Amino acid sequence: MCDKCSENPHQSIAPSRRSMMLFAASALGVAAFGGAALAKEAKEVKAPPKPQNVLSPDAALKRLMEGNSRYVSGVSRRHDFTHEREALVGGQNPYAAVLSCADSRIAPEYAFDSGRGDLFVCRVAGNFAGDETVASMEYTVAVLGTPLILVLGHDNCGAVDATIKSLKDDKPLPGHIPTLVAAIAPSVKTAAQQSGNALDNAIRQNVIDNVAKLKSATPLLNAAVEQGKLKVVGGIYRLRTGTVELLAQS
Repeated sequence: MCDKCSENPHQSIAPSRRSMMLFAASALGVAAFGGAALAKEAKEVKAPPKPQNVLSPDAALKRLMEGNSRYVSGVSRRHDFTHEREALVGGQNPYAAVLSCADSRIAPEYAFDSGRGDLFVCRVAGNFAGDETVASMEYTVAVLGTPLILVLGHDNCGAVDATIKSLKDDKPLPGHIPTLVAAIAPSVKTAAQQSGNALDNAIRQNVIDNVAKLKSATPLLNAAVEQGKLKVVGGIYRLRTGTVELLAQS
């Protein structure tokens, strides 16, 4: 069964009052966000191309984790990508955004058993929120109406490990890699004060710090969080099992 059909076979494709309100709110977000191109895109989306993606933040998180459970259990759905491509030509309304490490072993679309147009994914080694990533997350929240952001770290992260070693040896890495080290270093230094495995602690702290950064990013993300329109959470992907373990929310 395809992802579209399995969500709710009796659901009408007509836009609900709630969905129209959400997209009206998105249009207001565009005004704050600025830019004629963004405003044009928001106006062109008359109704959500995937009505089943219009969810509350809590419902979005529940759906995300249910997808991970299917993936871990080996019962991922068969997705009708042909149908989804056609439906998404005129726009998108992903139900969740994921900031993930660029590690080739981490694939959020697979890990959460998602269809096309379900996840808005940003990937960078070390899963940290630089300026471009914050801007991308502002776009998906303010323009596309995405109600959930997940910062997804993973065990044995090479970028975090390289940062630990670079700081310990006081030896800069080649090329542009020092920019990754500079971004991850504050979390590594905080984790160094904690007991236990240094790498595991730094990976966890890096997720926690970037969740906090996105939740407090002004003027768009923090406002959406305060208004209850957005939830920002963190998790760790376990390479051996494929399980995503959510971190306790502060």
